[in-house]
Amino acid sequence: MKSEKWSRTHNCGQLRGSDEGKSVTLMGWVASHRDHGGLIFVDLRDRWGVTQLVFNPSENSEIVESAKSLRMETVIGIRGVVHRRPDEMINASMPTGEIEVNVEEMTIFNHSKPLPFMIKDDCDAMDELRLKYRYLDLRRPVMKRNIFLRHRAAQSVRKYFDEKGFIEIETPFLMKSTPEGARDFLVPSRIHKGKFYALPQSPQTYKQLLMVSGFDRYFQIVKCFRDEDLRADRQPEFTQIDVEMSFITEEDIYNIIEGLIVRLFRDVLEREIKRPFQRLKFEESMARYGTDSPDLRFGMEIVDISDIVKDSGFRVFSEAVKSGGCVRGLCLKNGVPISRKRSDELNEFVRSHGAKGVVILQKKGDETGSGVAKFLTQKTIDQIEKRFDMQTGDVLFLVADDEDVCSRVLGTLRVKLAEEYDLIKGNQFAIAWIVDFPLLEWSDAEDRYVPRHHPFTAAVEEDVHYLDESPQMVRARAYDLVLNGYEIGGGSIRNHTRSMQERMFKILGIDEKTAQRKFGFLMEALELGAPPHGGIALGFDRLVMILAGERSIREVIPFPKTTSALSLMDGSPSEVDSEQLRELGIAIIKSST
Repeated sequence: MKSEKWSRTHNCGQLRGSDEGKSVTLMGWVASHRDHGGLIFVDLRDRWGVTQLVFNPSENSEIVESAKSLRMETVIGIRGVVHRRPDEMINASMPTGEIEVNVEEMTIFNHSKPLPFMIKDDCDAMDELRLKYRYLDLRRPVMKRNIFLRHRAAQSVRKYFDEKGFIEIETPFLMKSTPEGARDFLVPSRIHKGKFYALPQSPQTYKQLLMVSGFDRYFQIVKCFRDEDLRADRQPEFTQIDVEMSFITEEDIYNIIEGLIVRLFRDVLEREIKRPFQRLKFEESMARYGTDSPDLRFGMEIVDISDIVKDSGFRVFSEAVKSGGCVRGLCLKNGVPISRKRSDELNEFVRSHGAKGVVILQKKGDETGSGVAKFLTQKTIDQIEKRFDMQTGDVLFLVADDEDVCSRVLGTLRVKLAEEYDLIKGNQFAIAWIVDFPLLEWSDAEDRYVPRHHPFTAAVEEDVHYLDESPQMVRARAYDLVLNGYEIGGGSIRNHTRSMQERMFKILGIDEKTAQRKFGFLMEALELGAPPHGGIALGFDRLVMILAGERSIREVIPFPKTTSALSLMDGSPSEVDSEQLRELGIAIIKSST
């Protein structure tokens, strides 16, 4: 029977017991095939669900013979009659589990070759194989759920911003290269040989120009591109929710974005998130958690004991403090005893992150012991125990180094211990704003101050007088949004006058000529009636990843790249024809190494 004459009446997730006796036409993929010595059962799957089919030789022996040869993932269409299953045969785990369809006719639209891996949730295929056959991987139920969740999240975002008076405006993908962060992806121009467009790392300048244009409230769900080293929560092309508003303060941003997050959790997960969200100052976050994107689902905060051990007999501690460093630590409550082997592993771990080592103190009974305990007086040990509220069974992890190293290493160790000792309970969400960032930070590599966020971020007004003489003292009107230890958003109030923006460029070591070449169009706009404005960008992929309970954004992106920025499915990036290069005026110079 010709496939073009077939038209389905229902999808594979639709039929219920109330449909008993109906003649139906279904189409989909063979998800399972079971031969019960006469009767053949096939689970037919489409994007809506799964329906069990029954091929009965007593009703149609010819079609049963055809059904015997069906391979997994073959695409078929069937016509049949809905039957209610006997009560003892109802599958309560399937929405269609009350019924099955007795097949009367079948057509095969497309046979499938043997599969490189099984289409099921507990797939044990290597990531490389899954990415090579991504179109098969996307058939797995868990991947379907993730992509549908992403869709629901996007629709929720659009509906929310529309209700709040925002207008969705698309900004260009081909723009001017203004590298001030990660490397740009460059696009050569055929018409203007020797010149290049850049793919946007963010629509930053365009969103500001839209405020100058008077649109007041803008948003878009937009693709961005950064040529940077990748990891689990990074991709060379990613999606962000981009937002900008005029005539606002930071409180307006907090109010709008908190409302968005509450709506997303309600629409996508049917969870209620309480607001207002917690706010942590940057310095407080670094001191307590060792990072500006802390996971607040568990405690085990970093504690400073420099004042206690600065004159102790343990030279590692005392000399660290005397040289301007510090001694800080974590207390693992009710920890298991740390063996010598485990201690060596943890020392290697902290050394790999830049520290000299970790001192481990364990409280067993009434005594706190370790290899260094003999260098500490009982009074010092008692003070340390009191500072950490240390109880029997607790374990301390102490690091002595400069402040930055202590924070970074202990922040990383904190998360490692929490994961290993199951301190993070599933289905928890902890969200906070990080505020009062430094506007600038010193770069030894570039021998100059660089912006903590980007060069268009405004300074806190009462700190502006520090800009010329003590720029490290200036706080930024910037804010990050952190969820479960991931930075899911960041933004700022912008410089909206040319004079202030020029002053910032000067501090950053960007001379007038360079500023004009890179940002002249924006500088001119700031002289033509630019309103006070600010905004934020939320990482949509990271947000969906967390909502879906995944640990990598690749699990919520339909066609992601590998950590080396390769697309294993289509083989990109790839070489191009020499004629294409000639048209662009480009020659490839092969490395001699």
